[in-house]
Amino acid sequence: MPKISIIIPTYNESQHLPLLLSDLSIYNEGIEIIIVDCISRDKTRDIANIYKTSIFYSKKKNRGLQLNIGAKKAKGEWFIFIHADSRLRQGWLKKVNSVIKNDKNFIYFFKFKINNKKITYRFLEIVVNLRSFIFKDPYGDQGLIIHKQTYFKNKGYRKIPLMEDLDFIKRLKNNVQLKMLTIPIYTSSRKWEKNNIILQAFKNWNFRQRWLRGESIQSLYDEYYKN
Repeated sequence: MPKISIIIPTYNESQHLPLLLSDLSIYNEGIEIIIVDCISRDKTRDIANIYKTSIFYSKKKNRGLQLNIGAKKAKGEWFIFIHADSRLRQGWLKKVNSVIKNDKNFIYFFKFKINNKKITYRFLEIVVNLRSFIFKDPYGDQGLIIHKQTYFKNKGYRKIPLMEDLDFIKRLKNNVQLKMLTIPIYTSSRKWEKNNIILQAFKNWNFRQRWLRGESIQSLYDEYYKN
């Protein structure tokens, strides 16, 4: 039985998924890689098969549902949830193992980095990491490392298509301590390339505030992805 299950939700990720799976493919013992795909129309599923991952399917485009499917199928003692456009440095697994062997009651997340050399992204990294360190509220692109028992005890991700990461963290913070690791995870800059950083940050903040005020997840989802 693998000690760690890495769970990756996908939707048309053929451009980024090979990079992440190549990072993970050097570890042939102790980890299980699970892809949960929803109706991808590109080569995502073919890529998952080439890398011999365990692949499961969701009939709905719903990341919360996908993450839950992956968790229920996983065999590892620990779950690592990451996005398909993430990258990990060589040696990350050894460092993670050295952390999680000490205490299964903590939940961990990675240090936020953006896979782009532009200086403006360094500013964003500082802000995100400072916020995460102080308030312990990481977003989904920072990954989440959680023991299987803790995940199910806290009822896991809700089956919602947006804000599933914030919703879960909000519930976890009431019961379990979160810690930011010094280990970096690199995420694609694609969502900031469509808008400038300030506009995208304001858009994200606005959606979060509306969600906290109780606005419908479905209406927020429809607006967020209308373009």
